[in-house]
Amino acid sequence: MEIGVSTFVETTPDVENGKVVSHAERIREVVEEIILADQVGLDVFGVGEHHREDFAASSPAVVLAGAAAQTKRIRLTSAVTVLSSADPVRVFQEFATLDAISNGRAEIMAGRGSFIESFPLFGYELKDYDELFNEKLELLLKIRESEKVTWRGGHRSAINNLGVYPRPVQDPLPVWIGSGGNSESVVRAGLLGLPLVLAIIGGRPTQFEPLVRLYKRAAAKAGHDVSKLPVASHSHGFIAEETEVAANKFFPSTQHVMNKLGRERGWGHYDRSSFDAARSFEGELYVGDSKTVAEKIIHLRKNVGITRFMLHVPVGSMPHDDVIRAIELLGKEVAPIVREEISKWEAEGEGKK
Repeated sequence: MEIGVSTFVETTPDVENGKVVSHAERIREVVEEIILADQVGLDVFGVGEHHREDFAASSPAVVLAGAAAQTKRIRLTSAVTVLSSADPVRVFQEFATLDAISNGRAEIMAGRGSFIESFPLFGYELKDYDELFNEKLELLLKIRESEKVTWRGGHRSAINNLGVYPRPVQDPLPVWIGSGGNSESVVRAGLLGLPLVLAIIGGRPTQFEPLVRLYKRAAAKAGHDVSKLPVASHSHGFIAEETEVAANKFFPSTQHVMNKLGRERGWGHYDRSSFDAARSFEGELYVGDSKTVAEKIIHLRKNVGITRFMLHVPVGSMPHDDVIRAIELLGKEVAPIVREEISKWEAEGEGKK
C-alpha cells in the first residue's frame, strides 16, 4: 500500500485577508513539500497541470525536477498531464529527463483534464476532446515502446522513423491513466494494461468498487496480469492533531474553491453541512486526526481495492505551515498505521481483492 500527496499548486486568495501568494512563491513551497514528503517516508508526490491564474503549475515536470535532485526515494508524478492538448513527444522527453535527474523515480499520469483552458491556448478544438486523447495516448505509448518511432495521426504531423531522446532510466517509463470515474476510460486503461488512478472527490468512495472490478476484468480479458496492475485514488483531505482542528482549518479554503468552481460549472452551493457530510466515515473527504484518516484509507483499500492513496492537500490556498504539518503527520503517523494493518490483512489472505 503506497501513500502519497498530490497538489494542484493553487494560488487562491486567503479567505481571511484576501492575500494571494505569488505563483513563484507557491512553486517554491511545493518543492519544499516534496522534499519533506520524501524525508518522512511517503511513497509518491504528484503535481497537476493547469493553465489558469489560480493554479501555478503549468509544467509539472519542471516543478518535480526542482525537488528530484534533493530527494532520494519518493516517486515523482504528474497528477495529471493534460495529454489531449500536449505534444506526446515533449511529454515523454520531459519525463525521461525527470527520470534521469531522479534516477528512475518519474511517472506520467495521463488524463483528459477537467479544465479546458489548455485547448484554446494550444490551438485545439473541444469538439476533438476524445479523439485527441486517444490519438496522443497511442503516440505516447509508441514512443515509450521504441527509440525509433513511425506514426501517423489526424492532429499532429507524422513521424517517420525518428528517434526520441533522452531515453528514461526506467524501461518502461510508467504511464498511468487518470479517470474521474468514467467507465470507458477505466476499460481503456485495463485493455492497455496501464495502472489506473481514480479521482475520488465526490460521492461515497465505496461506489468506485465496481469500476475497479470493471478495470480488472478488462485487463484480464486483454491478457494482462491483474496482480501487477496498481490502482490509485486521488482524494481531498487534511490532517491535524485533532479532528475538529483539521476540519476547521480545511473548510474555508475548500468552500472557496468549491463555490468558485460551482459558479463556473453550475453546481449547488457548498456549505458546512456538505463538508461535514463528506468527512464522515463513508464520505469522500479524508479530514481529521491521524487515526481517523488512517482508518478511512484502510477502509478504502479493503473495500475498493486501492493500492496507492494520494491525499490531495491543500484545496485552495492554506498557510504553508499547516500543509507542511499535514504532510508530516501523513508520513510519520498515518502511513505506518495503514501499512501495518494492510500487511496483516494481506498476510491473512484477505488482500486479494
